[in-house]
Amino acid sequence: MAIDLFQRIEADKGPLGKWAEQAEGYYVFPKLEGPISNRMSFNGKKVVTWSINDYLGLASHPEVLKVDGAAAEEHGMAYPMGARMMSGHTEYHEQLEEECAEFVEKEAAYLVNFGYQGMVSAIDALVTKNDIIVYDMDTHACIIDGVRLHAGKRFVYKHNDMESFEKNIKRAHRMAEKTGGGILVISEGVFGMRGEQGRLKEIVAFKKEYNFRLLVDDAHGFGTLGKDGKGTGVEQGVQDDIDVYFATFAKSMAGIGAFFAGNKEVIQYLQYNMRSQMFAKSLPMAMVKGALKRLDMLRTMPELKETLWRNTNALQSGLRDAGFDLGTTQTCITPVFLKGDIPEAMAMVNDLRENHGIFCSIVVYPVIPKGLIILRLIPTTTHTQEDIDETITAFSAIRELLENGTYKNIAAEMMV
Repeated sequence: MAIDLFQRIEADKGPLGKWAEQAEGYYVFPKLEGPISNRMSFNGKKVVTWSINDYLGLASHPEVLKVDGAAAEEHGMAYPMGARMMSGHTEYHEQLEEECAEFVEKEAAYLVNFGYQGMVSAIDALVTKNDIIVYDMDTHACIIDGVRLHAGKRFVYKHNDMESFEKNIKRAHRMAEKTGGGILVISEGVFGMRGEQGRLKEIVAFKKEYNFRLLVDDAHGFGTLGKDGKGTGVEQGVQDDIDVYFATFAKSMAGIGAFFAGNKEVIQYLQYNMRSQMFAKSLPMAMVKGALKRLDMLRTMPELKETLWRNTNALQSGLRDAGFDLGTTQTCITPVFLKGDIPEAMAMVNDLRENHGIFCSIVVYPVIPKGLIILRLIPTTTHTQEDIDETITAFSAIRELLENGTYKNIAAEMMV
């Protein structure tokens, strides 16, 4: 007789779920309130907020709010109804695709409802069981889930390690010769946890010897890197060699939606073969018109990106001068690496939020190896030097308590 499916769930909550009773509502699923900005309300107090991916400060920008509000008032949140292929297509969806393609220097673009959903579906559409996928081991969960759907072979290479990449692209090439398939290489433009740029220029160089196509997820590079924020491919001078370019509106554009860009033939193929879009409701008009406004601001307001990088450089140089390890970040993402276990991390973050008024994301196992803690900061155009100075002072204080064992003792009492 089969066991009750939920017996496993009752016995094993998962590596994060086992902490739910202690963490929920504070460490996970926290409630940040008020307008999205450098300072928001948390747990009844104002905190400096470093956990929002609103790089260019567009989420609460008056011009953006005006367009968002007018579009919602005119169209509501339902129009257009239905999937794009059936009844959910408009001239504004087309306009947004054309403008996105032009902005990232590609021939055509295809708008999708959500970045995560879109990436999973695009990978599924681009490869068959005879094709081989080669991907960076630190790619985002949406890529991992897309790769899991693949019925064929896949090879993973060590993060940003070109020796490992070459070894696996050779393996993929030999396998493809046997299956009669092709090779899809997947990297991120910016790796969202550690802030490193993907080694796109080095990957592209292997195209001369191995016949593969390159898909790049540039969620964190779009709007923050390259001329006018055109992304990591432009930053590294290899945009033309990226076969399928992907960016989301959820970061620099402070919205919902995403797009793929490439040559017309490939983009049309995605339009007619991505199941997540063929059978899903079209992106609402308010979001489409809002995205058009945001994209126009990226093009015409270079001061947004300049302010972002001024704040980024001030934050990162200040933290490094104070002796903090930021790893090898080359982007706005600012990871602060510390050593400790999950209970220590919880005690430390509680102190940081309640006594210092600093709110940032905490990253622990299983996202990163055991014994390591990352406090992940996302600078934006709305941050000030005062925010930066307060944060560095607070981080210096909590580091001392972490190193002298104070948080370990507090954590032990919490777990009793």
